[in-house]
Amino acid sequence: MQYESIKSSLDKFFSGPLFMRKLLYCSLDLLLLRTWHVKRAIRRLRHELDTHSVILDAGSGFGQYTWRMSKMNGSWKIKGVDINRDHIENCSSFFNRAGLSSRVTFQTADLALYTDEANYNMILSVDVMEHIKEDEKVFLNFYKSLKAGGILLISTPSDKGGSDVHEGHEHSFIDEHVRTGYGTDEITGKLLKAGFTKVESSYTYGPPGSLSWHLSMKYPVKMLNRSYLFFIILPFYYLVFFPVSVILNFLDLVLKHKTGTGLLVIARK
Repeated sequence: MQYESIKSSLDKFFSGPLFMRKLLYCSLDLLLLRTWHVKRAIRRLRHELDTHSVILDAGSGFGQYTWRMSKMNGSWKIKGVDINRDHIENCSSFFNRAGLSSRVTFQTADLALYTDEANYNMILSVDVMEHIKEDEKVFLNFYKSLKAGGILLISTPSDKGGSDVHEGHEHSFIDEHVRTGYGTDEITGKLLKAGFTKVESSYTYGPPGSLSWHLSMKYPVKMLNRSYLFFIILPFYYLVFFPVSVILNFLDLVLKHKTGTGLLVIARK
């Protein structure tokens, strides 16, 4: 399924008035389970960060995580980088109009080539690494770009059904994925090889989260790949399934999972 074309359409649709972009961010906060897990992780980690920390949102996309981090601490300086120029331009426009350009900036960049030597206290990478073949090079760039004691926070599909792949011969639900997911040993080994000294991982998207993902993401994306006319039907679809997904997301957040289709990884320099 083509996902990036749908993201681009949403990005353009919500790039007008400020309230439209804020509405997009609020909707993503509630709908996307990964946001629930990532926001909780950042809230826990922020106590380890200095008041004037510098943070990189690596693969910033719509900019929703940059937006939330900018609200968590008014002194943090945040940089969002993404390979998609349209995302960067729309985010730059929104944050400038929102009066945050003095401490929030954006840049078009390829993470396989991007480094900013020992500049960041924390790097956030959400649903990015499954799109990049040269993952070990990116992990090394992350390591180089972090200050001593810096933190890397990654959210990515796992090899336990991530990208809706459950058998070796199956392909990712999202065409743009170059890998279906990481095993805990695999990603830990690659991060240690890059230089990180401590790596912790936990599963997300257990049974409640997996069901929520199917209802809130997979089925709507499948409909939109058939025809953009389904944009007309989507509001009615979400009117029914949005509350269900929110409840499932809450359950996934509070329950511990022995396995899951997502991974949340914290690595320290």
